[in-house]
Amino acid sequence: MHKTRTTYFAFTTATIIAGLLSRHINGVPLFVGDILWALMVYFIVRFIFISQATKLAVIASLFFSYGIEFSQLYQAPWINSIRHTAIGGLVLGETFLWSDLLCYTVGIGIGVGIDWLIEKKSHLLH
Repeated sequence: MHKTRTTYFAFTTATIIAGLLSRHINGVPLFVGDILWALMVYFIVRFIFISQATKLAVIASLFFSYGIEFSQLYQAPWINSIRHTAIGGLVLGETFLWSDLLCYTVGIGIGVGIDWLIEKKSHLLH
């Protein structure tokens, strides 16, 4: 399978669906949603920067994900009102947790692994 924007769009869509479902299925730990959130960020970055190296996607994804997490240390009323909406809560989160940084790293690592598998499969087919 060749990496295309269509591929990353499909991966992003599937990850969003899995992430939303993970919040509504009993027994799925909350950290799974955080991992899927970072995986989605990685796929979006790959979609936007399709021709760039994986290293750039990793750095940009980590920078964005960590930035969102650290922004949760800022608790002004105006941003908290955004965070308390459904979409604002999903995008910006609400509470800073160090463990979320680990989840984001794992999610982005999974994205790199998926990219590696796609590349490996592509080489086997050619």
